[in-house]
Amino acid sequence: MKHQIKAVIFDWAGTTVDYGSFAPVQAFISAFEEYGITPTAEEVRKPMGMLKRDHIRTMLNMDRIRKEWKQIHGKDFTENDVEQVYLTSEKNILDILKNFAKPKPWVLQTAAALREQGIRIGSTTGYTDEMMEVVVPAAKAQGYQPDCWYSPNAVDNIGRPWPYMIFENLKKLRIPSVAEAIKVGDTVADIQEGLNAGMISVGVIEGSSVMGLSQAEYEALSQAGKEAACRKARNVFEAAHATCVLQNMQELPQLIRQLQEGQ
Repeated sequence: MKHQIKAVIFDWAGTTVDYGSFAPVQAFISAFEEYGITPTAEEVRKPMGMLKRDHIRTMLNMDRIRKEWKQIHGKDFTENDVEQVYLTSEKNILDILKNFAKPKPWVLQTAAALREQGIRIGSTTGYTDEMMEVVVPAAKAQGYQPDCWYSPNAVDNIGRPWPYMIFENLKKLRIPSVAEAIKVGDTVADIQEGLNAGMISVGVIEGSSVMGLSQAEYEALSQAGKEAACRKARNVFEAAHATCVLQNMQELPQLIRQLQEGQ
């Protein structure tokens, strides 16, 4: 079946900028530490891509963290606790976000290749508008700028895995059908967002939150180590029912050509 692809809807951290998606990880860990709990990177990354308040609520509901919270604070967490941890994490991430806007490898070349084909570039994110006001100009200064972007703030704070940010992108870009766009992301929430929109939903392995490695850490691995890390990430995306999984962003233009040719 041939697909006439007119737009690509990218995620931000871990997909187009911030290799390994480290800004939100650092912000969440430091926020929880202010309340006496040190989450593991794995615990932080599991809900990655969600609306930030939902992310924190999900972490607080994790068995280990919930038990530790009750032990430290003498009671189960409340919605007020969710809000307080969120506000702390928001302050933390706003302090560091400008340093985590570097485009990932192949992103600038891929964006240019898409535009040469007349394909529009949209974006969704788990960041708030206030966070995006930091990262968007920082990424633009380094060469990456989508045609439009929408945060959960634009859709009544209903973030991933709900598909509403995608629909706002399609409306702005004047794309008449979900069959004419694809979603590309680096988390399970990204994959679910795309699938819930009825779209081809693509995961990118290298530099993803799912992989959870910095570029230096990944490049320092042996070939066998790289293959094992990539296989583990691929399994996560496939378990989330990703339509397709790419090694890195360099492979996206070829995937689009194959979709357009019905391969």
